[in-house]
Amino acid sequence: MANSGDSETGDDGLPDADVGLRKIIHVDMDAFFASVEQRDNPELRGKPVAVGGSSGRGVVAAASYEARKFGVKSAMPSVTARRLCPDLIFCKSHFDRYREVSEHIRAIFHFHTPHVEPLSLDEAYLDVTQDIHGIGSATAIAQAIRRQIREETQLTASAGVSYNKFLAKLASDQNKPDGLFVVRPGEGATFVHSLPIRRFHGVGPKGAEKMGRLGIETGADLASKDADWLRAHFGSFGEYLFRAARGIDLRPVRANRIRKSIGGERTFSEDISSGSALRETLDRMVEIVWERILAKEAKGKTVTLKLKFNDFQLITRARSSDRAIADKAQFAGIAHEILAAELPLPMPIRLMGLTLSNLEREGAGDDSGREDAQLSLL
Repeated sequence: MANSGDSETGDDGLPDADVGLRKIIHVDMDAFFASVEQRDNPELRGKPVAVGGSSGRGVVAAASYEARKFGVKSAMPSVTARRLCPDLIFCKSHFDRYREVSEHIRAIFHFHTPHVEPLSLDEAYLDVTQDIHGIGSATAIAQAIRRQIREETQLTASAGVSYNKFLAKLASDQNKPDGLFVVRPGEGATFVHSLPIRRFHGVGPKGAEKMGRLGIETGADLASKDADWLRAHFGSFGEYLFRAARGIDLRPVRANRIRKSIGGERTFSEDISSGSALRETLDRMVEIVWERILAKEAKGKTVTLKLKFNDFQLITRARSSDRAIADKAQFAGIAHEILAAELPLPMPIRLMGLTLSNLEREGAGDDSGREDAQLSLL
């Protein structure tokens, strides 16, 4: 990968602070929950492990890389995971332990920069434009962070290094697990063009299918479309796609974001409409979203259900409590009340979303922003 000029760049080709471009690192822990369980229980090392409930309605919260080889992934029903991997070992989640390890890792981040934007317990953006310890380059800082994490926690992390958040996040996934990848100035568009469209954040299975019908399979295909064409086919999402296809992202790293909501959404492989199927799906979503709420130590008063019909019409329905929702049973109860008020549906739906909002400014909810694009459950 080419440098941008010897006099104005560090030894990784990223610009010095006075040039104007940022130096961004995205750090993503490798199979974090499952890796903590394997670290703390030597008998689990090297074996397929899933964190989450193993009962009929249980959901996989995280899967080790040994399990992922069989197709097991987060948000998957436990019965499906067991079918894919009969030797799968289920572990009960220990969020207190995960939070403790996460705080240790964040302390490592803050040693290198005050500009840390956590996205969840296991990933964060860091702006290291100012090299406060004189390490020499953003790449060297990322290597130092990964080395320090391994030495102090016995866990591995992957990192992406680039000049904006979008590219850094894509890069961190390029050489997983335990990898490092750098996208230098002038290389962003070329890098993005080489990626399958499914790698773009926010493009789910249905979106990728629609793009495939329009002849878009890669970033290069997407970049061949102008802004008007993308807006005509994808509405406001087309603006994001136009910039992303060119490796453009002007968002700064925000160190003290106030979380607005915590949630998730699921796009179905087949449209659903029956009340029983909808209630079962909602139960699974409650399990996943409530685990995220616990992980963030968040407290909120408003539950919102989002339904997207197969004609792409979207509705949202919300209910609020006078006080912060106390437990998962109350959260589930409100969600089911909202759904029940909409049944029977006028037509099948292709997507369901569930969020908790109206959050109090307490606990871990203060240090990171809204779940990015509601983090698709599948």
